Amino acid sequence: MFFKESTTISKNSNENLEKLKAVLSNCEDLKIFPWQYGPDLIYNAFSVYFETLVQEKSVNYMKESMQDLVPHEVGPATMITPRDVIKFFSQHGISGQNAVLVDSFDQAVDNILQGHIVIFFDGWNKVLSYAQASQINSRQVSEPVTESVVQGPREGTVEDLQRNIGLLRTRLQNPHFKIEKFRAGGATKTEIAFGYLEGTVNAEMLAEFKNRIEVAKKGDVLETAYIEELIEDSTYSPFPQYRSTERPDVAISGLLEGKIIVMVQGTGTILICPGLLTEFFQASEDYYHRVVFSSCIRLLRIAAFFIALSLPSIYVALTTFHPELIPTTLLMAILDTREGLPFPAFVEAIIMIFFFELLREAGIRLPRPVGSAVSIVGALIVGDAAITANIASPIIVILVALTGIASFSIPHYSISISLRILQFPLMVLAAVLGGFGIMIGYLLIMLHITQLRSLGQPYFSPLTPFRPRLLLDVLIRAPLKTLWKSPRVRGIRKN
Repeated sequence: MFFKESTTISKNSNENLEKLKAVLSNCEDLKIFPWQYGPDLIYNAFSVYFETLVQEKSVNYMKESMQDLVPHEVGPATMITPRDVIKFFSQHGISGQNAVLVDSFDQAVDNILQGHIVIFFDGWNKVLSYAQASQINSRQVSEPVTESVVQGPREGTVEDLQRNIGLLRTRLQNPHFKIEKFRAGGATKTEIAFGYLEGTVNAEMLAEFKNRIEVAKKGDVLETAYIEELIEDSTYSPFPQYRSTERPDVAISGLLEGKIIVMVQGTGTILICPGLLTEFFQASEDYYHRVVFSSCIRLLRIAAFFIALSLPSIYVALTTFHPELIPTTLLMAILDTREGLPFPAFVEAIIMIFFFELLREAGIRLPRPVGSAVSIVGALIVGDAAITANIASPIIVILVALTGIASFSIPHYSISISLRILQFPLMVLAAVLGGFGIMIGYLLIMLHITQLRSLGQPYFSPLTPFRPRLLLDVLIRAPLKTLWKSPRVRGIRKN
């Protein structure tokens, strides 16, 4: 609520004007146009809007409508009374601009802040609000930067909620595709929308989602990541429990699987709920390539997951506790490169991975033309300098580079962040207990993901609980004819 006093609209337009000026004071882009009508122009009215939010053509159309429609449809301009205006707009409105009647002063202010043109009349406790006047510009639809593909659709979502919904409806022309909207609380009043495919989505899961998202109505929401944190099952889990995408085709496939999507005005990221661990190894491009190639690439991603997670800890365990497991020739090479180094293998690995993460973060935060050069050249220079200064061995530089490359090969950035976090405790366990410590680390991770839930659904499904029919799209990608026979598999359905 904006006001402590009554939120009703006064029939005296001057009172409404003073109240509005008090609420929206010090707003230089607020435009108020007073005008008169009736016999001897004795009745007052005024139009109000933010010039930074409203299209100029909408303002011109509104002025023409008030000048032309009122005199000709209601009667001669000198004979118009507030009763005539009320009767006309109550019965007809102005359909060309989707005008709506508002009877709350709070709602009138909200509409002005949303980019509407609002008109107050003398003798009427309602206002006329033009709901299709906003001119907020957003970038044009283009290929998503974070989810580029070689083959497949290249359209990405933008920061305009209405346009994103249009992109989805273009691809899913189904009356069961439902979109519900509401506004967040706090100062932002951000418009939030969520969609689902009626008859496909689990009714209990949808009810749980609606119950959880109610909390978004109590505070400020600027991005879908806010929604993700507000509704997730385990806030402190290192694993992401929902997927994010900027590709309409990925969002549609999620809807066809029975999932719920969330969109927020001002961001191009679509949140897909729930998100299962196995889905983070799947990419939209898997379904645009041949079956054998897509299956091999998916197996490669799974291997990359384990490499990024455990390669440094395996090196620490082998060199510290289990050198007998290393082939003699390789062991001699490692010992030769480590001769004269001041740090043990664990400290050496921690230092190199720490500085690698610093370089990666610096490359992300710097401007794009500079960031790529810093991350690549910096890694080469730091690695070579560390070897020359006898701070690190060549083998650990190679292992850290392979770990970074493996994490880059996973399609979803959010799961890569989890690997970057988990590799440090695994290295600590390997330094303390060797291979037994790595086994304990993997056991703890497995226990965590098997009890983890995403919107109430098992996070490790379809492996735990075991669902054989859904395995057709986990480790490998089965042919489309086979997927069509299996319900809710990556949204692949036979028409």
